[in-house]
Amino acid sequence: MKKRSAFAAAAMGLAAGLMMSAAAFAADGKLMVIITPSHDNPFFSQEAVGAEARAKELGYETLVFSHDDDANKQNELFDTAIARGAAAIVLDNAGADATVAAVKKAKAAGIPSILIDREINASGEAVAQIVSNNYQGATLGAQEFVKRMGEKGNYVELTGKESDTNAGIRSQGYHDIIDQYPDLKLVAQQSANWSQTEAFSKMESILQANPDIKGVIAGNDTMAMGALAALDAANRKDVIVVGFDGSNDVRDAIKADKIAATVLQPAFRQAQYAVELADKYLKEGKTGQDEKISMDCVLITKDNADKLDNFALAN
Repeated sequence: MKKRSAFAAAAMGLAAGLMMSAAAFAADGKLMVIITPSHDNPFFSQEAVGAEARAKELGYETLVFSHDDDANKQNELFDTAIARGAAAIVLDNAGADATVAAVKKAKAAGIPSILIDREINASGEAVAQIVSNNYQGATLGAQEFVKRMGEKGNYVELTGKESDTNAGIRSQGYHDIIDQYPDLKLVAQQSANWSQTEAFSKMESILQANPDIKGVIAGNDTMAMGALAALDAANRKDVIVVGFDGSNDVRDAIKADKIAATVLQPAFRQAQYAVELADKYLKEGKTGQDEKISMDCVLITKDNADKLDNFALAN
């Protein structure tokens, strides 16, 4: 009994210490938790880099995590943020519907969430939702695609994850432009789930079934690079490819005349702005902005590719 009591006392002491540590973080208000999809994707990696750098400049400690597009893992990371007494959470989420409960949970714990890149299907739960103007960007990419295609020919669309609101918005933007041209024929439309590997595999199969394609328009740069690899393997250097994001890989492919264009969404600046709004909210109790904030995209072609670096365009 004495041993058990000693063990229980030690456990209670450890728990109390952890609670005091979390409380100290909360009272200090100096821990910012940054959660994004996998850093294997350079877009998400630059989100994390940008947010962490700005948070440190503003005097915050940081914890940087990846949820790997797994809503259950994301939920666990929110639990960690709450237990650690985070002052705020900057999040690129793991699903428009699946994330709502986690954001509500953080709000109930007094921790504001500032979302970037992807919206959730709820209003009034996050302090801010900062997204690229995906529709505007998609229309820019589609206009360039139509121009490069000469307004005719068979083409393929690779779309993003169905659970991601951005995938549908970009596809809609593409089609609102392209569908105005009756001589442009969509022969295949498949989701490659934002994945380069999956895009390579899907493109290989599509090429076998549709050897006469003239163009590929992709929902992000990672899929555009996967499609390009499949086209290169098939010695199809004649196929026009357009992406979306503004990655360095696609920038280099544009400069090498392998990809026609991409659309820059300012991931680095968006993440830094999220931290700035979090800081303002923590200090003043409000951001001074509407919850939904849209940032315009920029078309990237060979004319301005030299100015692009890590999802930011030099002046």
